[in-house]
Amino acid sequence: MADSAYFCPLSHEGLLAVRGVDAAKFLQGQVTCNLSYLDETTTSLGARCTPKGRMISSFRILTQGEGFLLALASDLVEAQLADLKKYAVFSKSTLTDESANWVRFGLSQGDGALLALGLDLPQSADSVTRKGDLIAVRLSDGRAELWAPKDEATTLEARLAAQLPQAPLDAWLLAQVRAGIGQVFGATRELFIPQMINLQALGGVSFKKGCYTGQEIVARMQYLGKLKRRLYRLALVAGELPQPGVELFSPVHQSPVGEVVLAAPTTDGCELLAVLQEDAVNDGRIHLGAADGPALNLLDLPYTLNADREIQR
Repeated sequence: MADSAYFCPLSHEGLLAVRGVDAAKFLQGQVTCNLSYLDETTTSLGARCTPKGRMISSFRILTQGEGFLLALASDLVEAQLADLKKYAVFSKSTLTDESANWVRFGLSQGDGALLALGLDLPQSADSVTRKGDLIAVRLSDGRAELWAPKDEATTLEARLAAQLPQAPLDAWLLAQVRAGIGQVFGATRELFIPQMINLQALGGVSFKKGCYTGQEIVARMQYLGKLKRRLYRLALVAGELPQPGVELFSPVHQSPVGEVVLAAPTTDGCELLAVLQEDAVNDGRIHLGAADGPALNLLDLPYTLNADREIQR
């Protein structure tokens, strides 16, 4: 169902709000994306990093009211809120968990349903359209998200259901895997630098914005480093669905050669995104969970990497 028309509640993520007169200035020094590019009609992927450039969260961010909303994995919201508050002590910013205040739906081939709500969403990736309190967001693969206040959840769900079948969250996650969009969860916190999940190829890293936590490492890797671990898409026939952080193995090394980023079931097994060492990919013999674990097959990603284009953001 991942390639058909449907809608589903995005129950796996929460929303963190940063508001106040200093919200943009404060966040600009915390995140990989450039908030100067955001306005009422634009959104972005992004991440927060440790000083060593390791991601402690990834998110989608958009403007709302006098600040920003960040959608991220639910198991990261509490820790990110506490961590950000430590840095916001001297900033005129208010940070809150607004997960309970909003509802979000994922839509595949759902532009007609959005139009019925008065939301004419452009096709270009990271576009945003608003009507009243409703917010529609275009993703890089053409899917869309609908954000709304929680008290409109029942009405919106009924209106969407009148035009689209409801699908399980797994259908949405499978589409995310096929779109090559990596994500940080609690189990993979501090495992990856942004380039390992191709965040810079999806507009989630700016190399022109100036300093933010971890910026030196991230920039050095882009300009000077040779990245030996990167995001790949793979298929597993049968077997249990692997969770984020499960290790991958290859005969080219005695130790693990990568970790699962995100996995979703298919009719005959599952597809997954994983960060893998280049030499293991070149060898092609990749196994899940152990050296003698189930074999994985490499699949294509829907985009190519272009370092020259990536550094223009």
